[in-house]
Amino acid sequence: MALYVTDATMGQPSTIWIVPVEEDLENQTDEFIRKIVITGPKATVASWGDLNKTIYTGHEDGTITIWDAETGEKIKSVKSHTESISDMQWSKDFGYFITASKDQTSKIFDGKTLKVMKTYTTERPVNSASLSPIRPHIMLGGGQEAMNVTTTGAKQGKFEVRFFHLPFEEEIGRVKGHFGPINTLAFHPDGRSFASGGEDGFVRLHHFDEDYFTFKYEEETLE
Repeated sequence: MALYVTDATMGQPSTIWIVPVEEDLENQTDEFIRKIVITGPKATVASWGDLNKTIYTGHEDGTITIWDAETGEKIKSVKSHTESISDMQWSKDFGYFITASKDQTSKIFDGKTLKVMKTYTTERPVNSASLSPIRPHIMLGGGQEAMNVTTTGAKQGKFEVRFFHLPFEEEIGRVKGHFGPINTLAFHPDGRSFASGGEDGFVRLHHFDEDYFTFKYEEETLE
């Protein structure tokens, strides 16, 4: 099944649509299994929860909502960002997830309670954030809004991919390359590389040096 959210346009409310995906694309139709009409601030991102029993949405006012995928009922809603949420990605075990927001922060939430576990603060809107599947690290990217990119350079626009230590919330490195805001980030499932997509029209594939896999804080080496 596929999940997507439509915008609130032409007087129509923002809506979650659940559609079946056929193995043979020739049999694909426009029919949907279920729709969930969203009242209040529109949803900007949506994701399946654990075992596809729930749906998580991030909204333009910074709210995160959990929905029952079968009934469409709202289960829980928490406002933890002050501006629009632009991305939401799960941990490998679906125990927690990370968000990116226009309020210049990225946060990690407990998947059940929606309690904020960690917060990473930057100086520019955060468009995307991702969790490493093998190391206690997160990466995030964003930058100055696209309408203002022509008035500044890459350095001033903060277009680097930034890496933070997950539990310590400290920045551990940056990777340059894009000449516009970074819109999307994803770790490879094996954790040895990542991809970034930017407003400059480029998708960049990055492979970590071996030093990355041996780096540890002193506290991490203590038993």
